[in-house]
Amino acid sequence: MAREFQRGHKAKISDLTAGTDLYVGVQIAGSGLAFDISCFGLDANEQLSDDRYFVFFNQPKSPEESIQQLGAQSGDTESFRVTLDRIPASIHKLSFTATIDGAGQMSQIGPGYIRIVAGGEEVVRYAFTGAEFTTERAVMLGDFYLKDVWRFAAVGQGFDGGLDALLRNFGGEVAEEAPPAQQAPAAASPGFAPPPQAAAPAPSFGAPVPAPGAVPQPQYQQPAAPAPVHAAPTMAAPLAPPAPAPYGQPPQPSYGQVPGQVPGQYPGQVPPPAPAPAPYGQQPGYGQVPGQQPGYAPQGVPAAGAGLAAALQPYKEAPTGTRWTPQNQQLMRVDLAMGGQAVLARQGSMVLYQGKVDFSYKGAGFAGRIVGNATGQEMQLMRCTGRGQVFLAENGAHLHAIELQGDGICVSAEAVLAFDESLQHEVRRIEGHGIPGGALFTMQFQGTGTVIVKTHGVPVVLPVTPTTFADSNAIVAWSSASQVIISSQVRLRRNAYPGHSGETVNLQFRGAPGNFIVVQPYEV
Repeated sequence: MAREFQRGHKAKISDLTAGTDLYVGVQIAGSGLAFDISCFGLDANEQLSDDRYFVFFNQPKSPEESIQQLGAQSGDTESFRVTLDRIPASIHKLSFTATIDGAGQMSQIGPGYIRIVAGGEEVVRYAFTGAEFTTERAVMLGDFYLKDVWRFAAVGQGFDGGLDALLRNFGGEVAEEAPPAQQAPAAASPGFAPPPQAAAPAPSFGAPVPAPGAVPQPQYQQPAAPAPVHAAPTMAAPLAPPAPAPYGQPPQPSYGQVPGQVPGQYPGQVPPPAPAPAPYGQQPGYGQVPGQQPGYAPQGVPAAGAGLAAALQPYKEAPTGTRWTPQNQQLMRVDLAMGGQAVLARQGSMVLYQGKVDFSYKGAGFAGRIVGNATGQEMQLMRCTGRGQVFLAENGAHLHAIELQGDGICVSAEAVLAFDESLQHEVRRIEGHGIPGGALFTMQFQGTGTVIVKTHGVPVVLPVTPTTFADSNAIVAWSSASQVIISSQVRLRRNAYPGHSGETVNLQFRGAPGNFIVVQPYEV
């Protein structure tokens, strides 16, 4: 039975099916609308670094055929075959998108879906309607993404602009459109394709024969060569770098370049002095690329003084597509419409919101207040609901989104900024001896969802070993499966001596391989 996904839901592919040869079907339609349905193969930076993995109507398969566009079949507007174990290591995400070809907007579409079929059986379906969109002309439907293992996420995020704008968003370049080719006469169907009126489905890839009366599932068939219906954006080939000079010979200037002239300068212009290196241990100035001369913009970035738009370009809102999106190191955005669940955030942490958002007080109850006051793990929370976007920050702290997939993590309440309401949280006691009260306390989060952790500076994540100790004031979080023991160095009257180290209470961690701790470069 197929699992029904909502926007923002994610799951491991191995939890859905044991197969790696998958069928992806997309159904989308609207009165008077035509659609281009594509698949973008993206690298670890979510960029289209290799245009051969942009699979669309003019390029129906990747080089090793791990991604193939199959065309319309079995009630799907478009379909793909994805063989996960053949995808090269350079590809970390497959983003399936639909864009309107011509005039129109996504609010005009009817009910649609993206689904996954494995071995002739539908395992996942994410349904959507036009009521979820407004003036967008494209939508990112769903993603296969690699996070230690392949996973699937129902995205359902609208995007302004058409296929060209979507291609640029993923780092591609759009070449000038060629004049449309003359419409060729319709060719007869190939002999290996089933006739339109045939009731029996084509044979699948090793799928079992369906029982009589069963609903036929989509079967793979060899896609016919796409007809040149309309011109399409194609990736412009990058310029080849100049060949290096032979060993021992000085490099030759490019055509039209004066010897000794810095590229980008006009003849006679005096080059600026080289910047002084930063002091040892310090980083270059904010916004400056290491080795870049002040006043010189990197290639592809407008130079300073090119206008207000160029000055504000580095600070534009980060593209959406996921429920939690960091805007920078200190600002986090959550899209409440993705996932359909509320968010609990620290009171006063909202700095901006867009759309229809309701904020309400989230009380811990009488028992919760008693526990919070007694343990120091009390959190003053607000509940955020609606269909808008909320931006969260607090005191310029660094923010980190930690996604839980049924596992758990322990975090000090002071280090928690926000979390999905679907997560279970409780106060956990750390036993110990030799310190006042005999114990320390922390918050434990479990379930499926995301918790936003704040740190002072950039933290470090270390594996747990039998000799792992951490200062109780610098530790931020650790895996809940770790065993924690309080290691106290308090001795009678030791604090009275001026030579005391000040490191009296540490936490010792033990656990199986895979457990971790998170430590910040700061003591609370």
